[in-house]
Amino acid sequence: MSDSRARPRLDTPRETRRPPLVRRPSYDSDAFGSFAEQFARFMGTAKFLIYMTLFVIAWMLWNTLAPLAWRFDEFPFIFLTLMLSLQASYAAPLILLAQNRQEFRDKVVAEQDRQANARAHADMEFLAREVASLRLSVGEVATRDFLRSELKGLYADLEELTRGDEDDDRDEPPAR
Repeated sequence: MSDSRARPRLDTPRETRRPPLVRRPSYDSDAFGSFAEQFARFMGTAKFLIYMTLFVIAWMLWNTLAPLAWRFDEFPFIFLTLMLSLQASYAAPLILLAQNRQEFRDKVVAEQDRQANARAHADMEFLAREVASLRLSVGEVATRDFLRSELKGLYADLEELTRGDEDDDRDEPPAR
């Protein structure tokens, strides 16, 4: 008796997955995203512009006014240009990541607003139907003013009848 697990079947493809030679770095995307948002917020402030301006001015002054032996950027600010390009090359993707996260949050908020608006619209339609049904039922119910006018009319009719009975009693001769 042959064991089917021992030999692979011909109609089933083989697993070609091999263990990776170099492991991919793992990271927490939420932590990285929040870092990107904080970085983008900081880069959009006047404080960052002031710090960056002071850094560039200090760099330029040091490399123009310091003795030649102490200067670290010998050519006309090539290393400064490289530093600024490096900063920009990291800043752009981080800012885009922060914008993508903000766009996702905006979509979630917009969907919640849409749902709240739909609920409010349904509530308003329900209340409008309720008010319309109350108006119809109030039209069929006797109001206080209507009852007063009817009672006054009945009272006036009763007074006429009682006056008429008194007048009839006076016109008839007394019974002997």
